[in-house]
Amino acid sequence: MILQFGAGNFLRAFADLFIDQLNRDSATAVGRVTVVQSTTAGRDRARALREVIGSGRGYPVVIQGCRDGRTVEEIERVTCLERLLVADDDWPAILDAARDPALTVILSNSTEAGYTLDPADAEAPERAGAPRSFPAKLLAALLARHEAGAPGVWVVPCELIENNGGRLRDLVLDQARAWQVSPGALDWLRDGCRWVNTLVDRIVPGPPRPPHPLLESEPLVLSAEPLALWAVQTDEPAAFPLSAHPAVVMARDIVPYTLRKVRLLNGAHSALVVKARAFPGVATVRDAVEHPEIGPWLEALLFEEIVPVLEGRCEDPAGFARSVLDRFRNPFLEHSLSAIALNHEAKVAVRLQPTAAEFRARFGRPARRVEEALG
Repeated sequence: MILQFGAGNFLRAFADLFIDQLNRDSATAVGRVTVVQSTTAGRDRARALREVIGSGRGYPVVIQGCRDGRTVEEIERVTCLERLLVADDDWPAILDAARDPALTVILSNSTEAGYTLDPADAEAPERAGAPRSFPAKLLAALLARHEAGAPGVWVVPCELIENNGGRLRDLVLDQARAWQVSPGALDWLRDGCRWVNTLVDRIVPGPPRPPHPLLESEPLVLSAEPLALWAVQTDEPAAFPLSAHPAVVMARDIVPYTLRKVRLLNGAHSALVVKARAFPGVATVRDAVEHPEIGPWLEALLFEEIVPVLEGRCEDPAGFARSVLDRFRNPFLEHSLSAIALNHEAKVAVRLQPTAAEFRARFGRPARRVEEALG
């Protein structure tokens, strides 16, 4: 059994799809998913999810994009969701789910804002009431499990936050100290549960673009690109319940995977923002990569300047660069350069400036295209 904090598009086309695929083989089955919606803002989505779960038919995920230079469109149906609970309405049932001895994994996909504590949670809540912050909700669920004498679980955050598992663990422990939980409970939270850092990578834009035929009959249909990566940092790879899925990579250190993604995928995005300014009418990533001048410039930037400084530091940077070009050519996505340009200066400080410095130090000359993208 899996308890999932978050009912949004990403987890439903990423982790939930993987769980469903694993469940299709009894040798890799990991159980069904209880989904917790933490806010009341999405009541329409909660109602739709409950209807789909009750019907038993699940919801479709349309895999759309480019794979090995070819356009693909495949449909998968996700039926692993068992029930949908809303935190403010169903808190006692959520605590019961946390106590279940069959529970092995708690997933989450909050936001950067979700990785904060709320002063409203200064006092431990009554059993019937849900805490405000996500870390406090998670703490209350884990304490209910500890009090029931159930074993620890894997806590697997899917937020795009560096050191997400470690940061979430520290927030939960800080909240536990504020609630003055017992030393034994603190030890169990810290050491009895496995808090893992993760890196997730898949673009899930939402429903497929009109006029896709499933839009009329499937209110929860989602689109997702073919590429998916879920890197999980642990010293116990064989014990992780979802390790059998081909998109899941187990590693003692996921920093090389983060480095590869940030430098190649995100770095190329930010470089395109600058390069495309000189070409009116180039508004999306796909426009840029298909442009007769920008496209070759981008390939040279990737393979001649970024890949060389990553060689030996991460797995197959050249292969990942090729997958980046496939993703950028995805005919089903409209990824606007204006959206990527938000907070541009802060982004290039992480995505491009280190590459420029490392290239110069390693090869004794400037990375001309990276330097151009820095302005």
